[in-house]
Amino acid sequence: MASGSGPVSALWTEINRCGQNGDFTRALKAVNKILHENKDDVIALRCKIVCLIQNGGFKEALNVMNTHTKSLTSDMIGFEKAYCEYRLNRVEHALKTIQGIPEQTDKLKELYGQVLYRLERYDECLAVYKEMIRNSHDDYEEERKTNLSAVLAAQSTWESTSADLGLPESSYELCYNAACLLIGQGQLSQGMQKLQKAEELCRKSLTEDSDQNVFDSKKKVKLTSAEGVEHKLAKKQLQAIEINKALLAMYTNQADQCNKMLASLQTQNPGHPRPVLIKVAQLCREKQHNKAIELLQRFSDQHPESASGIKLTMAQLYLTQGHVTKACDILKSIEEIRYKPGMLSALVTMYTHEEDIDSAIDVFTQAIQYYQSEQPGSAIHLSLVREAANYKLKYGRKKEATSDLEQLWKQNTNDVHTLAQLISAYSLVDQDKAKALSKHLPSPDTMSFNVDVDELENSHGATYIRKKAAKVVGESQPKEPGPEDVKKKKKKKKGKLPKNYDPKSTPDPERWLPMRERSYYRGKKKGKRKEQVGRGTQGATSGASPELDASKSASSPPTSPRPGSGTGTATAVSNVVPPRQQKPAAAGATRKKAPQKKKKGGKGGW
Repeated sequence: MASGSGPVSALWTEINRCGQNGDFTRALKAVNKILHENKDDVIALRCKIVCLIQNGGFKEALNVMNTHTKSLTSDMIGFEKAYCEYRLNRVEHALKTIQGIPEQTDKLKELYGQVLYRLERYDECLAVYKEMIRNSHDDYEEERKTNLSAVLAAQSTWESTSADLGLPESSYELCYNAACLLIGQGQLSQGMQKLQKAEELCRKSLTEDSDQNVFDSKKKVKLTSAEGVEHKLAKKQLQAIEINKALLAMYTNQADQCNKMLASLQTQNPGHPRPVLIKVAQLCREKQHNKAIELLQRFSDQHPESASGIKLTMAQLYLTQGHVTKACDILKSIEEIRYKPGMLSALVTMYTHEEDIDSAIDVFTQAIQYYQSEQPGSAIHLSLVREAANYKLKYGRKKEATSDLEQLWKQNTNDVHTLAQLISAYSLVDQDKAKALSKHLPSPDTMSFNVDVDELENSHGATYIRKKAAKVVGESQPKEPGPEDVKKKKKKKKGKLPKNYDPKSTPDPERWLPMRERSYYRGKKKGKRKEQVGRGTQGATSGASPELDASKSASSPPTSPRPGSGTGTATAVSNVVPPRQQKPAAAGATRKKAPQKKKKGGKGGW
């Protein structure tokens, strides 16, 4: 039992799991716990050596091997010892270790070839790789061919002797080694082509790599911290590694570590823009955009030789904050690329977005003046003039566009399109000038554009299509109309008769006249008014009928009968409604409310 750390079997399970996951740091901790209980455990010692090698601790691994020479014999850890010596640049010691191992395995032969290559014993190295390629049947054939091509390239460069073994160029490593071989032979142009192909294959390989994530990159960066790496790389390569470490720290949200690395880089090379750009990216991640812009401006002022890329970053930051005009001012201050077509297009687009047409036209004017003095009559110069004219015509600056169009037309007087644009612009500004220029237009007879009108009208973008008369098959000439060609008269449809139509009755002969003009018209009868139902507010009538007016029936006495009428009294009495059965007055008959008296005293008193 391990003291305070659980059973040994659980520790071995932990080591196995960490080894499969590639977490050798955690596995090393578990191995040390086992060795704490039994320091001569051979399997634990070998696991410790592997963990140290995987973490780049080659010196520590050698110390473990040298300390436990009785437990760890050369046939057990010979390869690991030679590999550590090779990685520590002790190449001669590695060669002796390999030669002292009785059994030569495939991995030992691979290491033997690497050692011979480092010792520049190219002929022996070539023989080793040829034998391995011939006798091996595994998934590492392409790697061996890559090493073989590297040996051939080194021979060509340093010994001026090489043989063409017909190796493939399927990977960027093989292609790169083939380029080095050609360069060593003095074939520089062919070597340049191979290098370009190698670069293309490398970019494609990196884009297709599915195992690209931040944590995987963190593991790979650790390998660059191994001892002895600084002796193999140039200063710029080491600087690039440090920049990548700072980027990795930024993407893993280690802001303090990132800032320390950037400060060290700026101290080593104050004029390098990369550390400043990473610092700006870090500030933007922290939402400190103003500080980022101030840092860029300060670096641009101090190092004008690196100002181009810095100013482009400033313009991008201004755009993200919505300050389009400030971004345009920054872009116009970059003299190296100010009159490049891409820059001009960006400036015109941004000024147009801000509806600053005058500034956009000013960009065109300054660019045309620049190319007029530097490259007069060039393709880019004439293209800018045409774009400026089209832009001015689009935004109603016809008078300003005439000078550009005249300049274009003078360059090519046979350009009918430009002449037509020029006449159109002058027609709204100077009609006499437009008439004078119209004399230069070719006559309609001389212009044959070979345009198929029917095809044009039936095209996808046609907005009006002329209808054609249907053609009769076989008809060539119109015939004179004969009796058989007389059109048949259409039959008139019978009109619909009313439902109560009586065919036996005689229709009114005056039915076509207005009612007032008919002989039997007697005029409208007076005294009878129809109730205007539906007028006014909903549910109300314009006036209440006398029968429903309770106030009139209650207060007025019954109407006396006329003299000579025997039924008048009965009718009048029968029409009287008792007070309790009277209906309330209609909504149309309203009364004015009597003013209420104010209350006096306490509750209920008036």
